[in-house]
This record gives sequence, structure tokens and C-alpha cells, in this order.
Amino acid sequence: MRVLVIGSGAREHTIVWKLLLNPEVRDVFVAPGNGGTHLIARNLDQPQTDFWGIAQAVREHRVDLVIVGPEGPLVGGLVDFLAGGGVPVFGPTQAAARIEGSKGFAKDLMQRYGIPCARSQTFDWAVAAHVFVDRLAEPIVVKADGLAAGKGVTVAFSREEAHQAIADIMERRVFGDAGERVVIEEYLEGQEYSFFAVSDGETVVPLTAARDYKRAFDGDQGPNTGGMGSYGPPAFISSQLADLTMRTVMEPTIRALAREGSPYRGVLYAGMMLTRDGPKVLEFNCRFGDPETQVVLPRMQTDLAELALACVDGRLSRLPVTFSDEACVGVVLASAGYPEQVATGLPITGLDRLDEGVRVFHAATRVRRSAPWTRTSWLAGTDREPSNLDELLSGQVETAGGRVLTVVSTGPTVAVARRRVYENIARIRFEGAFYRTDIAAEAEES
Repeated sequence: MRVLVIGSGAREHTIVWKLLLNPEVRDVFVAPGNGGTHLIARNLDQPQTDFWGIAQAVREHRVDLVIVGPEGPLVGGLVDFLAGGGVPVFGPTQAAARIEGSKGFAKDLMQRYGIPCARSQTFDWAVAAHVFVDRLAEPIVVKADGLAAGKGVTVAFSREEAHQAIADIMERRVFGDAGERVVIEEYLEGQEYSFFAVSDGETVVPLTAARDYKRAFDGDQGPNTGGMGSYGPPAFISSQLADLTMRTVMEPTIRALAREGSPYRGVLYAGMMLTRDGPKVLEFNCRFGDPETQVVLPRMQTDLAELALACVDGRLSRLPVTFSDEACVGVVLASAGYPEQVATGLPITGLDRLDEGVRVFHAATRVRRSAPWTRTSWLAGTDREPSNLDELLSGQVETAGGRVLTVVSTGPTVAVARRRVYENIARIRFEGAFYRTDIAAEAEES
């Protein structure tokens, strides 16, 4: 099997790593990829927004399966484009991907089908949004309707802050076209978690849950980011809560989309809040999360290529999907200034000093000079890990953006996995590097 993965983040590096654990996967191509995928797969100089170029790469490399990682190409209709040419693609169609592409659409769908969520209203006129805010109790949640790379949400603890968020989104257009509309909703209190399921359009199968950390700094301080770390499974997610989330959220949402004429095939990710009134949806994503994928896939025992093809072919009901009992913790190492302006091209050291079993998934990295890559040498390691990866990485990788790496470890408990991550992440250096020191701290304390 030859697989093409679309994307360039740590999520995509994790997907590539997982695919290559299957001995039947002959080649993995990544468009455009990053420094980490360069070392274990074959990066293509192909922007993920160039649909015709991607289709040409599929034909040229005789690709059997395409897995789309980021939300942008999904919302833009890449699945429809490729599937129309007979290419098997893992991911929802453009119509189904509206569940993430428009928060207003998602809210309307949930309210019409009785899926539990925060009360909200959607506005396409800034004046009306400002008037509405003046009637609400604080805190107030303000969201850009469209895609904003995980940064279009403001939890305003004063009306002034809410008015500022509306102005930024709709008037100053800090998130571009994502700010054509704004969603204003009630603030929910409780325990937050990310819940994942897969569907082939009819069958819905749970994957697992994780906990994500969006704020840049310890103690949930600082600006919202794309995610600074994650762990799973959260201790408070009982089998009863997982069943309830499936019964009241994931299954009804898939059924609702099918009734709307948009059957959903792929990963559905629900950002959830466990409130006093039960679980409620904060938002939906139409793909694997980042950084959650980095702690979900290392625990998944089912082969990823088989899972993707089962969803594409409509035979998910016949595939057992299982996870190990281990815990997994991932911490993001970011560039100084993230999520705002950052310097790039900074050499990364210490990647050759990590303990065995600790994984590093690359996001904003690039290789400064071509590394000696051969599939034979890569496959020589234990469990198909690259035996020569330390030498390949040492002194050859540099930063290329904000979220640079995710350092990941599994363990029998969260405490063990967390300790191993922090022991190792401190060995990785580049100028201005920072990371949160409290990822999974509450799980260890409990």
C-alpha cells in the first residue's frame, strides 16, 4: 500500500509514524511534511492548498489511500475533489466538514437535533452582536465563525473584553474571512475534554478521550494557542461518561448530518465540557486534533491504515477498534513569542539525547541539509523504529515556526509518562524555546 498524508504538523508526523508500523504499507508520502516526516517518509514539495497538484502526485506515485490531516483542505473540499476522481480519501466531504468550518452551522445543527451545547446566537452584523453582549451576564464566550487555527475564541470576563473581541473579529478582521460572522454563547463551567470517534457514514465507533491545554503559559494563563500539550486518557472519563458522550453527542451528530444529506466519513472530534447538567459540546472539529493525536495514536492498537480504509469502504462495523491501557502524555516545545511573531531557522540540539521509547513528533521544523535516508536503515530498528534516527537528527534540524515539537511518552500511569516527558524535554534546546510545566499535573495529583 502507498499512502499520501496531507499536512505539515506534529499530527501528520504522528499519522505517518503510525502508518509505517504496518508492514503492508510500502511507502508514505507527505505533502508538504516537515523535518520529522522527511526522516521517515517522502516529503513532496506540494502545498496542501493545490488540489490539482495533489491529484497529480496521487497519479504519479500510484497512491492507494489519502489521509487529510488539517481542517483547511477538508473545509475547502479536497475530499470531494479527489474522491470525484476515484481516489480513496479518509476525511469528510466539504458539506460534512462544515461542522468545523462554520461554528454557526454546527450550533444550528445541534439546536435543531437536540444535541447538548451552550446557548448561543450567531451574528453577521457587528452592531447587533455588540447590542446582544450588553444584555448578557459575564463571562461571555465570543467565537469567530470560521477557521482561525484554534485561536478565534475569547472567553471574556467583562463586557468590555467581549466588545473588544467582536471588534477584532468582525471589524478589524484579525482572523480574515473567518470573522464574517461571530458566535456569542454562554460560558460553561466544568471539566473539559476532547472526545474522538470515527464513522463510515453509518456506523460510529468511539476512539478515546484526551485533555488539551490551549493557553500558552502555566496555570492556563496567556493567549489561546493551537495547543500546548495533552494527555490521555483523563482519569475522570469513566466508561459510563464515554457511553453517554457517544449516545447524546457523537451518534446523534452523525445521524443529523446524514439526514441533512451530508454523511460523515472520517474522524469526528468533539470538544466537550462536563457540566453539572452533563456533557455539553463546546465545538466540533472534522479531523484528528493537534496535540491530541500525539497522545491518541500511540495508544491505539488497531492499524491506522485499516481503520481509514474501513471508513472509506463502509465496513467500519466489522473492524475491532482497541486501545492499550497505558497512559500517554505529550508536551509542546514552542518558539519564543508564540502564538505571535516568532524567529525561525534556529538550530535544534538534544534530539540525540532522549531516552529509549520517548518520541518526538515534529511540527514547525525543517532539515538544513539532506539526511541520508534509506527505508532499509529506517526499518532496521526495534518495532520498526529508525535505528539511525539519533544520528540523522543530531545538528541537522532547525525551527520553522511557532509550535516546533511535541515530546511524547507512554507509561503505566500518567505520573510515569509525565515524568519521562519532562525529564527528556529539558534536554532539547533552541534559542527562546519554552513549554508549559503543568501538562497533566492535575491527573498526577489525583
